[in-house]
Amino acid sequence: MSPKRPSRYHLRPHRKGPPATVLEPGQTEYEFGIPIPGLIVPKEQWTQSALKRIPDAKPVDWNILFGRQAPLVVDIGCGNGRFTIADAVLRPDRNHLAIDSLPAVVRYGTRRANQRGLLHVRFAVVDGWRFLTELCADGSLAEIHIYHPQPYADPVTAARRMLTPEFIGWMYQKLIPEGKIFLQTDRKAYWEYLSGNLPGLFDWTSLDGDWNAEPEFRSRREILSRKQGLAIYRGQGIRRSGISTEQFDQLVAAMVQPTFAIDPNDA
Repeated sequence: MSPKRPSRYHLRPHRKGPPATVLEPGQTEYEFGIPIPGLIVPKEQWTQSALKRIPDAKPVDWNILFGRQAPLVVDIGCGNGRFTIADAVLRPDRNHLAIDSLPAVVRYGTRRANQRGLLHVRFAVVDGWRFLTELCADGSLAEIHIYHPQPYADPVTAARRMLTPEFIGWMYQKLIPEGKIFLQTDRKAYWEYLSGNLPGLFDWTSLDGDWNAEPEFRSRREILSRKQGLAIYRGQGIRRSGISTEQFDQLVAAMVQPTFAIDPNDA
C-alpha cells in the first residue's frame, strides 16, 4: 500500500513555549495543579532522551537505538509528553517513543524525561506519516497511542486529518500480532468516523466512562478538554489475525475518508 500523506500535514507552525520551571531533586512537577509522575533526580543522573538525528538505516532498529530489547510503545502526536512520561514511569519494562511535528512541545517532553532519569524514553520531532512509512518495519510496534489528533474543523483544512484509511492500514501493518492501538478524541464526529472504520482490521472496543480515574495519567489535551466540560471518547483496538493481503486491501479500500463535518458546538 503506497502512502498518501495529507497535504501539508507536516507543515504545522512552530511555536516557542514559556521558560521551563526550575525544579530541585526530589521535587514533583505540577501542571494545572495535577502532578506529573516521576520525581526529579540529581543532575548527574539526568538522561538524554532527545532523538536529534534519525539513524540513516531505514527502517530503524529500535532495540539498538534504545540499547535493549523490549516492547515498543509509541505516542504519535505526543504534545508536551505528559502521557509518555506517566506511562514510562508506570511501565519501565517497555521502550517508549514519543513523536510530534512541533519542536517546541517535544522540548518539554525531553526535559521531563531527562530530569527523571528515564533511560527507556526517546522523543523525536517527526510526523506520524513519516514515522510509519519510513522508520518502522512491519510488525515492530507493540502499542500505538494517539490522543486527541488535530481535528482540522475548518472544511478548508479537513484534508490534513491524519487518521485516513491509508494511515489506519499502516498502523495495522506496523503492529506486532495482537498489537494494540489506543485512540482518544473530544470530537464526536471524529469518534464516529473511527468507530466506523477500525473494526475491520481491529477488535475495536469503546472504553466508556472514566477509563483512568487518576488525572496524572491523562494527556494534557484530555485535562484541558475535561476542564471545558467536553465529552471524552476513547477506544482500544487489538490487531486482528488471519487477514490475507487481498482481504487487507479490500478492507482499507472499503473505509470512508475523513471528510466528516465537525459541529461548531462540538468543541
